[in-house]
Amino acid sequence: MSKKQILLNAFNMNCVGHINHGLWTHPRDTSSQYKTLEYWTELARLLERGLFDGLFIADIVGVYDVYEGNVDVTLRESIQLPVNDPLLLVSAMAAVTRHLGFGLTANLSYETPYLFARRMSTLDHLSRGRVGWNIVTGYLDSAARAMGLREQVAHDRRYDQADEYLQVLYKLWEGSWEDDAVADDKLARVYAHPEKVHKVQHQGEFYQVEGYHLCEPSPQRTPVLFQAGSSPRGLQFAGNHAECVFISGQDKAATKAQVDKVRASAVAAGRDPQAVKVFMGLTVIVAETEQAARAKHAEYLGYASAEAGVAHYSASTAIDFSTYGLDEPIQHVKSNAIESATRVLQNNDFTRRKLLAQHALGGRYITLIGNPEQVADELESWIAETGLDGFNLARTVTPESYADFIDLVIPVLQARGSYKTAYAPGTLREKLFQQGPRLPAEHTGAHYRQGSAS
Repeated sequence: MSKKQILLNAFNMNCVGHINHGLWTHPRDTSSQYKTLEYWTELARLLERGLFDGLFIADIVGVYDVYEGNVDVTLRESIQLPVNDPLLLVSAMAAVTRHLGFGLTANLSYETPYLFARRMSTLDHLSRGRVGWNIVTGYLDSAARAMGLREQVAHDRRYDQADEYLQVLYKLWEGSWEDDAVADDKLARVYAHPEKVHKVQHQGEFYQVEGYHLCEPSPQRTPVLFQAGSSPRGLQFAGNHAECVFISGQDKAATKAQVDKVRASAVAAGRDPQAVKVFMGLTVIVAETEQAARAKHAEYLGYASAEAGVAHYSASTAIDFSTYGLDEPIQHVKSNAIESATRVLQNNDFTRRKLLAQHALGGRYITLIGNPEQVADELESWIAETGLDGFNLARTVTPESYADFIDLVIPVLQARGSYKTAYAPGTLREKLFQQGPRLPAEHTGAHYRQGSAS
């Protein structure tokens, strides 16, 4: 029996500070060059050399203004501010790669589905079918205010809107144009057959859309659908729609329970439990020897900002941790923020001192430190004991953290049969699932195909 192949995304963001805050100050870090095309094209080439499945690009609308009630720390440490648009990076990176996938975060709360459908179809065409969409509904009140609302829409209500948003997109992507609508026949003067292009008619609670999808069918039609919700309502949404789910784990037992919930949500929606690939966020610091890796970790700690990490976490929970004394128990508060972030505070056993220690490297992802064999051992252990399919690898010092992983860990995993030695052909969906380029028949989006657009 062959070993399970580990899937890998590089986890990044079109900004200076992403997850492990403060490391932009390291002399070898180049993340302040994020606003140049070369920064991204070089990264794409590097990741393709390492046979990464994708570059998963996070995004945020709004700013982190909960900590101290302002954006001072956010701006000083560049905690995802400034942040540029992720979708505009894809054309350049696709042009210098052949296989690397691109998972793009876009907030549906502030994007009209009609125009968003066109942007994603355009990128799917230009990349020859290598794009995915990370579906988010937002969680920041600062974003809501910037977009003209008084406050964020309630958590579960955002998912109700998201369900309808996906209905509209499926009608556009899957149902508006039939597979053989495009003739591209110069002699007959027929580019597309009118009878095979269908008007979408959608009259719902949140959206009213009447019109034709502006793009002819792209290689995947619907991009690979990513999602990262672990609340009961978020899991229900994932079961219906997600093909890849991103979770945050702190130990193997809790991670296995979360993976099992994701798979159960797929089964409840009438899908195969393995129809969803589950990724966990992870940080790796590796060197040729364990001693050198620990020395590198110690070096990184000297540049990281624990306070910036806690300020980021404040926004995730909507709790201003700066108002607490170092050893004062932090009170759990119900809010419209990220439920998985606030859940760990429910026992009221966290203090600001404990949070600062947890964020010593600037973020709170599990960090693996060791030589290539030790890191490979741990990665294989997480896969075997939790049911995970792969990892979203967060950056530390850019680009050396990815180069170190590619040069040191990948060859060990390949020698053990845990990682591919060449890319499979085809689109991102084909590479991830070893099936066709389109949504599988049991996926809810497939029900809107070929003329069922109304």
